[in-house]
Amino acid sequence: EAYARNPMFNIILLPDNVGKRKAQIAAIRRSYGDLVLNVDSDTILASDVIAKLALKMRNPTIGAAMGQLTASNRSDTWLTRMIDMEYWLACNEERAAQARFGAVMCCCGPCAMYRRSALLLLLDKYESQFFRGKPSDFGEDRHLTILMLKAGLQTEYVPDAIASTVVPDRLGPYLRQQLRWARSTFRDTLLALRLLPGLDRFLTLDVIGQNLGPLLLALSVLTGLAQFALTATVPWWTVLMIASMTIIRCSVVAIRTRQLRFLGFSLHTFINILLLLPLKAYALCTL
Repeated sequence: EAYARNPMFNIILLPDNVGKRKAQIAAIRRSYGDLVLNVDSDTILASDVIAKLALKMRNPTIGAAMGQLTASNRSDTWLTRMIDMEYWLACNEERAAQARFGAVMCCCGPCAMYRRSALLLLLDKYESQFFRGKPSDFGEDRHLTILMLKAGLQTEYVPDAIASTVVPDRLGPYLRQQLRWARSTFRDTLLALRLLPGLDRFLTLDVIGQNLGPLLLALSVLTGLAQFALTATVPWWTVLMIASMTIIRCSVVAIRTRQLRFLGFSLHTFINILLLLPLKAYALCTL
């Protein structure tokens, strides 16, 4: 109602809720600009986001670019504070490193800009994605990014294009979100394997690390539990190794950002071991 009378806006109302992917496709097919910006409904953009992303997209070899995500409700609960730090790490460690080598592996939905000419060539593949004989209804952001990379285009990260999004403030919604993301990661990592020979070698190392890391952590935890069950002795070596890695990582980030709050991200290790590792195993088994 606020924007319907404004000639700069064209509001598309679909008769049914057909999901994010088909809504995106409907909008893209009726668009006419050179660039398409995807923003989730719970996201607020800084006033200069479009200008900064568009500046990056001047390079014709770039097919998509994403901004930095923060939690707009960071101060609500301990969980939202934790997720805000998790977002910072995902953007400014993972995505920033991937962008250094020309291929951000997932341009996140809350704030991602795409080259429309490339999108139009990829829409049929995007719309007709199947997995194990069924239409796919999750992992849109990651799959669209992989299609861009398959088309020979680069994907970028713009750290000073800030978008604030609402994050789960309770464990239940957070774990359901993580389950969807885990399934998407497992499925689209398989699709991305064919891309790796044509990308920088760092991306191969990164994909291997992201998938083997949780597996090795899970094996460490299981062997530690087995030692405790069989010998009634505490696996101090395993505990100290995991604790040391956690403290070093969080300390480095606290120094980089000059924010002591990142030392509190050490608590995420407990969430990772007790909740996220079992959830990822369940996601893989029910993929």
